[in-house]
Amino acid sequence: MDTILAMGLLIPFLGTSLGAATCLFMTGELHREVQRGLTGFAAGVMVAASIWSLLIPALEESEPLGKMAFLPSAIGFALGMVFLLFLDHVIPHLHMGAHDPEGPKSHLKRTTMLVLAVTLHNIPEGMAVGVVLAGFAAGHGDITLASAMALSLGIAIQNFPEGAIISLPLRSAGESRMKSFVMGVLSGAVEPIGGVITILLTTLIVPLMPYLLSFAAGAMMYVVVEELIPEMSEEPHSNVGTITYAVGFIIMMALDVALG
Repeated sequence: MDTILAMGLLIPFLGTSLGAATCLFMTGELHREVQRGLTGFAAGVMVAASIWSLLIPALEESEPLGKMAFLPSAIGFALGMVFLLFLDHVIPHLHMGAHDPEGPKSHLKRTTMLVLAVTLHNIPEGMAVGVVLAGFAAGHGDITLASAMALSLGIAIQNFPEGAIISLPLRSAGESRMKSFVMGVLSGAVEPIGGVITILLTTLIVPLMPYLLSFAAGAMMYVVVEELIPEMSEEPHSNVGTITYAVGFIIMMALDVALG
């Protein structure tokens, strides 16, 4: 069981690391349209994962509450949104393509704040993987090994371009290949850490499962609405982000339904 949990946590991290490795043999930044397309893809994956991997299992876990079965999911989802809103205001970070940083004033370099922006939105992804793996380990019938691994694989697929989006701009800004690679990898390190913490919480307090599932969904949806959708829809107008959003959504939905 421990091996399965470790694999589930490390698969998304591997996706980020492989993406970050692109800076070892590429020098220029990704074309803006490519970045928008990858951002749209990530948004599609996260929305589909929030629905099929998190919210639906949370609702199923709460079925004994009858007509009030929506309540744990609603509370958890709202708390997840509030949690990411809080982090968004206390951590200095810079979104891709933005000129002005967000959060408290800081003397950090722009490249560092760019890494922090990706790290910030990797937190709910790690929580999502962690809570689903914990649900499987605890024997919750609605969460199977296949569905847990489908989520890990889906997050890993969308983490690959995220790693590249971090490491390549650092390389173009004059950082060494190795430092750019390490920074890209570190931006994804928060995922297995967040996953482990979530697994421990869920193991200790099993009745919180529907709340934690929906909490992760709310946190992921905050990232999608606040960060990813605006980035993929920036001027000049383009349908690239919308198209890749649909592709990411379909792939994640197919993985969860087919493997779950």
